[in-house]
Amino acid sequence: GLRRKVQKPVKKQRIKSGLVAKEQNTRPAQVFCYLTSWSAKRPGAGKFLPSNIDPKLCTHVVYAFATLKDHKLSEATDDDPENYEQVIALREENPDLQILLAIGGWAFGSKPFKELTSNVFRMNQFVYEAIDFLRDYKFNGLDVDWEYPRGAEDRAAYVNLLRELRVAFEGEAKSSGQPRLLLTAAVPASFEAIAAGYDVPEISKYLDFINVMTYDFHGQWERTVGHNSPLFPLEATTGYQKKLTVDFSAREWVKQGAPKEKLLIGMPTYGRSFELVNETQFDIGAPASGGGKAGKFTNEAGFLSYYEVCTFLAAENTTLVWDSEQQVPFAYRGNQWVGFDDERSLKTKMEWLKEQGFGGIMVWSIDMDDFSGRCGAGKYPLLNSLNDELKDYKVELEYEGPYESHGPRGAYTTKDPHDVTCEEEDGHISYHKDWNDCTHYYMCEGERKHHMPCPANLVFNPQENVCDWPENVEGCHEPTEAPA
Repeated sequence: GLRRKVQKPVKKQRIKSGLVAKEQNTRPAQVFCYLTSWSAKRPGAGKFLPSNIDPKLCTHVVYAFATLKDHKLSEATDDDPENYEQVIALREENPDLQILLAIGGWAFGSKPFKELTSNVFRMNQFVYEAIDFLRDYKFNGLDVDWEYPRGAEDRAAYVNLLRELRVAFEGEAKSSGQPRLLLTAAVPASFEAIAAGYDVPEISKYLDFINVMTYDFHGQWERTVGHNSPLFPLEATTGYQKKLTVDFSAREWVKQGAPKEKLLIGMPTYGRSFELVNETQFDIGAPASGGGKAGKFTNEAGFLSYYEVCTFLAAENTTLVWDSEQQVPFAYRGNQWVGFDDERSLKTKMEWLKEQGFGGIMVWSIDMDDFSGRCGAGKYPLLNSLNDELKDYKVELEYEGPYESHGPRGAYTTKDPHDVTCEEEDGHISYHKDWNDCTHYYMCEGERKHHMPCPANLVFNPQENVCDWPENVEGCHEPTEAPA
């Protein structure tokens, strides 16, 4: 059934950088919360500041969006440095919180990414400057939102960009001794868009997490009423329509070669609305003349945040319908129709997600949940429901990619980069420097680790893997007294 055996949570290690060590082979579900920069500009009760975030409701916060200036990662507005600082400050409340910066987005478009990747020198420059930018502001990683690579050329360019970033992030972590920067990407849900621009097995090697945008399946760009994010299809619909669901899209990513543990399934905190042509026709597929009336705070036709949907539901003569086939709600009043997600549909989606074994969720966006509690179900009703359903769920880690072989699989371990972990094949022997004591070294024999002393007055030479005279070893010129 849908219920898994409840496992005890692993004890977390509290470390400044906020990285969580985990038991081998499983980890808790990831909850990526996108925060949009423009939410701070909404009027009145819609105004959302980073300080409104409850940092215990997300494992990762992703600030959307940074931009490119002269092909380099850059703040999008003059307010951004201050906004970044406020987001980074959330770590004071939750030291484990990871904070990423997203680049790109729908409005940014594809062209700047095409230009960036068309020249190798330019792309390398971008990669190295991006590392400095992220470290200066103390971000934990980069989320690449290229919407969307299309065609053979873009497909190859996209892989190249992600590979360059990952290779550089790995190298920088080794040389700086800091926890590695994470690399994630937001990707489309539609099977057509996947086929047009994504080399799935290849990008899966380089990305830590793949954020699937399982929403916007229908909207005011169509002349018929459809739901923003149906979990399952309507039986009566066409083969093509059946593919425009959360379930089909998520499984398509897996089918194309993405590891389940890296797939984070998009959960919308907003709905999409329509104006009905005929008030007596309000079912899915009914004719629509365009988007529904704009919300007071988000101010975009055809679009309502969850807290605006609440207001719509509270008005007289509104009919709320649970669509038992698509497993999502919709509501209508007069000629206004909205399809959205609520606590019930998100709980259902979590049951489905746990049964499928995905890595967690991505929420677009934290600023459109009912963050002030105006709907009457407390603050952040949607995020709280999602977290409640995920709290005892463990993600199985099975993927073995080129970067997964180092350290417990897929773990961002909290260990000191100078710690020696023995992961040799059976029968293999290797030698490693002891950073705390020149007169000792570590020998790995398969997975066993031995701490060995050098003979009197000699120190370990990591270049030659032998015990040597101190003057031949950088940084070990006088033998440190061996601890008694």
